[in-house]
Amino acid sequence: MGMTYEELSVYGRLRKIFRCGPVSMFQNLCHKWYGKFAPSEVAEKVKHFFKYYSINRHKMTVLTPSYHAESYSPEDNRFDLRQFLYNSRWPYQFRKIDELVQEINAEKEAVSPGLDRGQPEITLVHGSGLGVIAAGSSNPRVGL
Repeated sequence: MGMTYEELSVYGRLRKIFRCGPVSMFQNLCHKWYGKFAPSEVAEKVKHFFKYYSINRHKMTVLTPSYHAESYSPEDNRFDLRQFLYNSRWPYQFRKIDELVQEINAEKEAVSPGLDRGQPEITLVHGSGLGVIAAGSSNPRVGL
């Protein structure tokens, strides 16, 4: 599907344990993967995950439960009252993510003119578009 198992684990924890949707997952991953991926790359990864999540979510309602070693693993679905039919385009959420990426890029451009004069680069980690990270989301042992 174009995602590593490590990325799928992070997506699963943020989605199930921390109850993150597309926008809040993007904000959390911008903090978590700062310096590793550009915000536009994080946006593409989040959009890719949620596209395939929404396409395949309905299958969880008909599959038999199986053993998984993750804390967000399925059970027998008796108490699973989550929505299972989604619009795979996520129009509002994906548009909001695109707006946040543009805000972050605009903030970087507003700060980076000092680089021409040899001044140190200033990075905005807590800009207006990133919000607050989910408590414990950077700890891989949370939820185990």
